[in-house]
Amino acid sequence: MAHQREWFDKDYYAVLGVPSGASEKEIKRAYKNLARKLHPDQNPGNQVAEEKFKEVSGAYDVLGDAEKRKEYDEVRQMVASGYAPGSAGGPFGGPGAGGFQFDFDTDGGIGDILGGLFGRSRGRGQDRQRNGPRRGQDLETQLHLGFEEAVRGVTSTVRFTAEATCSTCHGSGAAPGTAPEICPQCGGSGAIAVNQGPFSVSQVCPTCGGRGQIIPTPCPTCAGRGVEVRPRTVKVRVPAGVADGQRIKVKGRGGAGTHGGEPGDLYVVVSVDPHPIFGRRGNDLTVRVPVTFAEATLGAEVAVPTLDEPVTIRVKPGTQSGTVLRIPGRGVNGAALLVTLDVRVPTELTDEQREAVEKLAATFTDDPRAELFTKAERRTHGA
Repeated sequence: MAHQREWFDKDYYAVLGVPSGASEKEIKRAYKNLARKLHPDQNPGNQVAEEKFKEVSGAYDVLGDAEKRKEYDEVRQMVASGYAPGSAGGPFGGPGAGGFQFDFDTDGGIGDILGGLFGRSRGRGQDRQRNGPRRGQDLETQLHLGFEEAVRGVTSTVRFTAEATCSTCHGSGAAPGTAPEICPQCGGSGAIAVNQGPFSVSQVCPTCGGRGQIIPTPCPTCAGRGVEVRPRTVKVRVPAGVADGQRIKVKGRGGAGTHGGEPGDLYVVVSVDPHPIFGRRGNDLTVRVPVTFAEATLGAEVAVPTLDEPVTIRVKPGTQSGTVLRIPGRGVNGAALLVTLDVRVPTELTDEQREAVEKLAATFTDDPRAELFTKAERRTHGA
């Protein structure tokens, strides 16, 4: 895994705005909020926002990975104790202590830092692995879907700006017609050994910067990096029944790898628009259907809308407002449609209707609240 020299200088917790003891959930929430705010798609042409977005992504790449975070915390503890690469206050002093300084390559992790500190050597195979192919970063973007698209599933397209393999050199970093060459100073290992009295210190090769290769003629598009930032378009197959906020993994469509490494993955966060009629409870769809007082009292057959053609349900005589009826097979992936019946009471009556309701009311002799008061009285008297 790629560890950077900037670990000594950068406080990734401060970049994400979280304390050092923050939980994984808090770190993830902070990253998502910042990434959404700073994403290049939301800030077209804003170079400051783009740089901040890269900084936030780099911080989450470390703190969002348990193993990387552990090693980063160890490095930060060394910084807190007064050590920094090449500093006079570091272990065994700096240039003023014994006339030499340690210049550590931290790409290999905290173990390599300590190994270099106490003169432990590494084999060439380990150096090559350290400077070999590196996987690209995982990326995240958003996709907005309509309610019915989410229910039925759809193949859609997301557009975002991110690093991708250079379209000119195809990742080699060399100009067309040329190729990288093995570094003549380190022989391709990416590191050189410097003898300092009783110590043998492994340092990053100053000629190739640890890559093990030099590029005599850099690619004009990417300046030798092998990757370029450009707009990208990725097709995403959204399965039927995707929920709001769900993440879909698109393997291999994330950030470009370096030194021939495989690309990272792309995570698409789905945002589903609400429907004007239907709701959702898990895989069940919900809908509220009004019925008249007469339909609820006498019973009736009532048409109910679905995402396809309407269906007819039977309302039993005496149905109460709030009754839920279940229609199988009309929800998400074969689940049900839950129909809540709302008994509508008219707010305006004609004289003829009012007279009819008054006559009907006169025929009802039972008090519907009698039982309620009886229970209240029993509770008051302890019965």
